[in-house]
Amino acid sequence: MGCISKGCRGMRANVKLTLALHVTGVLPDGYHSLDALVVEVDAPSDVVTLDERGTGISCSVHGPMSGGVPSDDSNLAVRAARALLPELKSLSIDIEKNIPSGAGLGGGSSDAAAVIRALSLQYGVSDARAEEVALSLGADVLVCLRGGVNRMEGIGEIVTPLASPGDLSLLIAAAPFQCSTPAVYRAWDEMGGPISHRVIEPPGLWASIWGGEWRNDLEPAAEKVAPDLLEFRMMVEAVCGRPAILAGSGSSYAVAMPDAGVSAAAAAQIRAMKGCSAWSGRVSTAPQERSMT
Repeated sequence: MGCISKGCRGMRANVKLTLALHVTGVLPDGYHSLDALVVEVDAPSDVVTLDERGTGISCSVHGPMSGGVPSDDSNLAVRAARALLPELKSLSIDIEKNIPSGAGLGGGSSDAAAVIRALSLQYGVSDARAEEVALSLGADVLVCLRGGVNRMEGIGEIVTPLASPGDLSLLIAAAPFQCSTPAVYRAWDEMGGPISHRVIEPPGLWASIWGGEWRNDLEPAAEKVAPDLLEFRMMVEAVCGRPAILAGSGSSYAVAMPDAGVSAAAAAQIRAMKGCSAWSGRVSTAPQERSMT
């Protein structure tokens, strides 16, 4: 059958960014309940291409952020294909990695969602089945499959779409080190479940949705796990002249910027610093176009 990713064009797997994350409790099984505002941002993006020629299911990973990303059956994109279509005999998954791992940006989950989306369109899989498979792989895969602006509750399995209040330019900066999500949650537990007191006022009409303020309760724990996070955040804020919000469990930060030009200039300045990565992206009022043009 050949390529199925929009006629051999790659599918964009966009960033999943948490603009706010409140930890609301700890469940008996040790999982944490959350209330989070999550948005899809168009940069950086991985590019996922699927091809049914050949035999077996294989995965190749390349690109500037491919270091340490598995290309075997443990890759979440491969697991997504097998879970959605167990009868599938051949599929080549090519992933160009531009989203850093261990940065709180959901790159692996977004890759898996792109595979589910493309295969569902090709094989007529229902939305309900696609979402069931996505959730079985992790709540982040489900929210990446949905895309847009969402509220995540429970352990992430309750995803409620929200109307975007307007375009939002964002700078995303990734530290030159990773944060382990399990380690950050363990630290949060050991610290007694702190609530972050660093609150950011959302820009413009963004204050009208969700809770009206942005904070990330995991930030104190992330700074304990990776003490250099504080210095990195201060550098990002100095360049941008605006407060930065921790993305998920780290190690990336996001800053709401006045426009794309200012955001791009700040990103270039951060990229000039040794080991740092930065991008200028946006949250759009319209659904993200995920196929490459």
